[in-house]
This record gives sequence, structure tokens and C-alpha cells, in this order.
Amino acid sequence: MSAWANGIAANTLFVEDLAASKKFYLNVFGAPILFEDEQSVAFRFGRTIINLLQTTHVPELIEPATVAPREAGVRLVFTVEVDDVDAKCAELAAAGVELVNGPMDRHWGPRTASFRDPDGYMWEIAQGQ
Repeated sequence: MSAWANGIAANTLFVEDLAASKKFYLNVFGAPILFEDEQSVAFRFGRTIINLLQTTHVPELIEPATVAPREAGVRLVFTVEVDDVDAKCAELAAAGVELVNGPMDRHWGPRTASFRDPDGYMWEIAQGQ
């Protein structure tokens, strides 16, 4: 079987407070807004779109599946490559972002640090070798 997926075009994250999440993504990532309406805002991360969707509008997207609450725990990590993890951690701290872990050197190679967005989605910054 040959690979048919050429990449992940978009990730939709379910958010409780769209305004707070939008502010967080603008302040932390500075990513450009691609699309916005009353229930969602989509940001461009290079070739990938991160779409924030208000949880009240999620059922129409995923029914008959249901939305898991934030308290269910972390189920994925987004990794963003940076040139200098320590410098980016200082910038994040200045922006009021609390690190979950790091910066630390991982045994598989990169230096990393992780933080959560307002809805509990985990983001990792990684500096390659």
C-alpha cells in the first residue's frame, strides 16, 4: 500500500472560551489568522492550519462521537521546532506562559520544553541538534 496522505492540512482543537484561546494563540505564536467567525478561528502555522472551534459547535462536526472534557488528560502533543529552546522559554515566561516541563535535554536528541494552551492542549518546543 502506498502512502496517500501528503501531510496534515489542519488540526481542529475544541476550545471552551474562543476569545481567550484566540488571544493566547495570537500572543504566544503570533501566527496569522486565516479565517474567523463566531464559532472558530483558524491560524496558519507554515503549511498547517490550527483551527480553534468553540465546543458548543463541535457536535455537528463529530456526531455521533462526543467531546472529551479537558480533565480527561493529555492525548496528543504538538511539536514546534525552534532555534533556541532556552531563549523561547524566556519569551514564553515573559508572556505569562507557564511551562509544564523543561527546558531539558532528551535522551533521543533534542532539547525540549512543554506548555499547555488554555484548553489543556500540550505544545512542545524542540531544538534539534
